[in-house]
Amino acid sequence: MEILYKVCCGLDVHAKTVVACLNKGGKKETRTFSTMTADLLRLLDWLVSNHCEIVAMESTGVYWKPVFNILEGSLEVMLVNTRHIKMVPGRKTDVCDAEWISDCLRVGLLKASFIPPPEIRELRELTRYRSQLVKEQAAIANRIQKLAESGNIKLSQVASDALGQSGRAMLRALAEGETDVVKMSEFAKTGFAEEEAAVAVGSRRTTDPQSTLDTSRVARPMGRVGKLNQASRSVH
Repeated sequence: MEILYKVCCGLDVHAKTVVACLNKGGKKETRTFSTMTADLLRLLDWLVSNHCEIVAMESTGVYWKPVFNILEGSLEVMLVNTRHIKMVPGRKTDVCDAEWISDCLRVGLLKASFIPPPEIRELRELTRYRSQLVKEQAAIANRIQKLAESGNIKLSQVASDALGQSGRAMLRALAEGETDVVKMSEFAKTGFAEEEAAVAVGSRRTTDPQSTLDTSRVARPMGRVGKLNQASRSVH
């Protein structure tokens, strides 16, 4: 087969270690590095000092990302689908992964996966994180509303958003043991009549003022909702 790269390297990436096989004119040198940043920088220095033209690695979980991020600015890095590497014919069972990757890379048997530029990858991570936050926020909001309904607190019947500024203030007061409906109705803001608020929180029927909306079950999730809101806005 035609030799495409005189000096190349195959990486076998794990959670704690990276096995690197430098293929230099058919002569192979294998070294193991940890996945700590300092050791990955030593890996980079070693490859650059040996005039490595290209590096290839499998797309193993998320373990490849730190290695890729450190190497991509100084070397050409090829990320290869694990399934594709396994389908390349001719592999011997006693050959380590890094060595096999370097052999395949040297003769052009590997197909690179598409990796978007850094700014697109960052935007993708933020978008996925935001989606996760929105789902988590909805789950917490549903949990709080179910707890309120179980105590016959009808905020959702008189407010467009039972977990808006007014609703959250009243629920927090209830969670802290407040029983005066007049005081709690004073938390009502524009668009939320105090009379309706008093009826909503006053419809509660329980002997223990904190049996349904105790601090541990509701106050913490309400604080979490606020933090999720701030985190979601920061992603935009």
